[in-house]
Amino acid sequence: MARHHAPKPIRLSVLAVAVAFAVPACGGGAKEPAKPAKTVIQNKGSDTMVNVAQVWAEEYRKVAPDVEVEVSGGGSGVGIAALVKGAVDVANASRDMKPSEIEMATKNTGKAPADFKVGYDALAVYVHKDNPMDEITLEQLTALYAEGGSVTRWSELGVTIPGVKDDTIVRVSRQSSSGTYEFFREHALGNKDFRLGSRDLNGSKEVVELVGTTPTAIGYSGMGYATPAVKMLRVAPKAGETAVAPTIAAVHDKTYPLARSLHLYTLGEPPAAAKAYVEWILSPAGQKIVEDAGYVPLSAVPAGEAAPAAAAAPAPQPKP
Repeated sequence: MARHHAPKPIRLSVLAVAVAFAVPACGGGAKEPAKPAKTVIQNKGSDTMVNVAQVWAEEYRKVAPDVEVEVSGGGSGVGIAALVKGAVDVANASRDMKPSEIEMATKNTGKAPADFKVGYDALAVYVHKDNPMDEITLEQLTALYAEGGSVTRWSELGVTIPGVKDDTIVRVSRQSSSGTYEFFREHALGNKDFRLGSRDLNGSKEVVELVGTTPTAIGYSGMGYATPAVKMLRVAPKAGETAVAPTIAAVHDKTYPLARSLHLYTLGEPPAAAKAYVEWILSPAGQKIVEDAGYVPLSAVPAGEAAPAAAAAPAPQPKP
């Protein structure tokens, strides 16, 4: 007799069943329109500018929702180093690019950096609010901060700090990658090296905070970081000369010895999205944010003195 074998049971995998049921359900549905991809602008650099840069990015999102500006600090040198490698779209800097940096960026990327001046700042010298000192000279700052300087106590400057037994001066500075550090070294110390023993901090805000909680401290930072816990000293180039406060007016007429400009750098003419962003920063809306942050907008500078909207960084001089 012939044997009849029972049919083998059909086994469907869970995945197959899921697919079988899913296909009819999806067939008649309308596809959702694809959302446009966001354009990301990488913006890195100056800690002096990081607060205003973050506000720029937040406000620009309202103007251009499909553009996201990612802001990070680290110092002007860090931003410029990233630009030199082609790793960021925009570098913020509170100092000029060095000829060597311009040369290296051009060599690495084939594009000469473009310089967009976006505002002005007075590099302020801060002391604790209870410090009776009101003014200081560049010579005294050199004696305090520079290599070979001899001043270590407030009493040596004729200053008595109320309620303090040890009047040793706590010198607060910035890390060497900071544009603020570079500018202070060049313009306050006459390019002399810093002496050892200072408290070197990573951010402008941190400098002011430490001075505000340390009665014997002195530090330097952008004018936009002032708080009620500190005061900004008037600064004179030399003893006997007029000491000037770090104000908008003093930046205008260039009487404050430590006035400086704030920059954005790109590699050549930036791509369309970054170009539109820079142009918005230079517009009244972007410049209002500069002013609200405590810095000096371009419009406040007398006619004929403001930088053009975009200027190529000076070409490096050929080596002898």
